Amino acid sequence: MKTLQIKGIVFYCNFASSMATWEKYNRQTEDGTVVEMQAPLIISASRSTDIPAFYADWFFDRLQKGYSAWTNPFNGKKYYVSYENTRFIVFWSKNPQPLLKFLPILKERNIKCYVQYTLNDYEKEKLEKVPSLASRIETFKLLHELLGHGGDDISIDDLLSKIQNIGDQLKNYSEKLVFSFADIDGYKKVKNNLLNNGIPYHEWEYEEMNDFAERLVELNKERGWNYQLATCGENFDALGISHNRCIDGDLIVRRAWDDKKLMDFMRVKIEDVPAPSLFGQPELPQDAILLPKNHYFISKHRKDMGQRPFCECMASKDIGEYNTCPHLCEYCYANTSKQAAMFNFNCHKNNPWGETITGK
Repeated sequence: MKTLQIKGIVFYCNFASSMATWEKYNRQTEDGTVVEMQAPLIISASRSTDIPAFYADWFFDRLQKGYSAWTNPFNGKKYYVSYENTRFIVFWSKNPQPLLKFLPILKERNIKCYVQYTLNDYEKEKLEKVPSLASRIETFKLLHELLGHGGDDISIDDLLSKIQNIGDQLKNYSEKLVFSFADIDGYKKVKNNLLNNGIPYHEWEYEEMNDFAERLVELNKERGWNYQLATCGENFDALGISHNRCIDGDLIVRRAWDDKKLMDFMRVKIEDVPAPSLFGQPELPQDAILLPKNHYFISKHRKDMGQRPFCECMASKDIGEYNTCPHLCEYCYANTSKQAAMFNFNCHKNNPWGETITGK
C-alpha cells in the first residue's frame, strides 16, 4: 500500500553509495594531510541533496580543486572522493537553474552529464519550497536549448490534471516521464516529517495504483506526448510502463560511447554496423542499440547492488549528504527534519568552500 508522489519528467542532457570498486589513490588534502581517495568514473550529484540548486558553486570549486569529502551518516567517518578519473556526472535537481553557468566547464573538461529533473506541480498544496512552476518549466526549456535531449487530498484526477499541464508544456522537450508511488510507512523520516508538519496521507491500494497507471498511459497517447513512461524503484508492472534507471547505463553509453575508458569500466563493447553486401543489409542482434557513425552496442547493465531491490540504477559514487537540502519538501526522505537541514545549510554558508557540503 502506497501513497502517490509524482516524481517528475526526467530531462536528459547532451553533455552528458555505490558497491562498485573504484580505483583508490593516496592524495594530499588542502591542509597537507595524505589520505586515501576513491576515484570514480561516474558521479551521482546527488540522491541525498539538491547540489545544482544549492551547492553548484561549491561543487565546481571542489571539481577544480580535484576532490571533495563526505561524512558517512552511519559511522560519522569522513571519506574522500577524487575527481581525476571522473568521466560522467548525473545531476539530480528540482531547480537546476544555478547549474546553467557551469555547464561550459564540464564541456572543457570533457565530462559528460545529464540532469535528473524532478518537476512537480504542488504549488497549491505548498508541499515544496521551490520557485514557481512557470520558472522551473522555463529552466527546463533553457536546459534543452543548451544541451539537447537527453498528499491525501490530491485525487487521481487532480494528479493527472497537474501532469497534463506540465506534459503539454514540455512536449518535444523531454523523452521520459518518471513517477513513483511513495512508500510512507517504509521510510521513517518521510512519515515523521509528514506527521510533524500536519500533512495527511493514506496508503494506496493496488487498484488505485493500477487505475492511475492505466489513465496515465492513455493520457500519454491522447496528448501525443510520446513520453517513455517509467516507474522508479517500484515492484509494480503495467502495460506501457517500464522500470526506470535514474543512473541509466544505456543512456550513459548513448552520450559517451566514444569514451573508451568509461566503456571499459561499464564492460560495454562498441561494435561497427556491418556494411551492406550483395545479399542486403546484415541483420543486427535483436537487442542492439544504434549509435552515431555506424556503431551499435548491446545493453549490458552493471546494476548497483547497494540500492533498493527494485532499483535498476547502475554503479556510481554519490557525493551528497543527507540533512542538507533546504527545499524543505514536506515528504522529504533525505532530511530527518527541516531544522537539521537548515542547520547544516547555515554551516555550509559559514564555510562555503570546505571539503564537505556542510563545511564541517
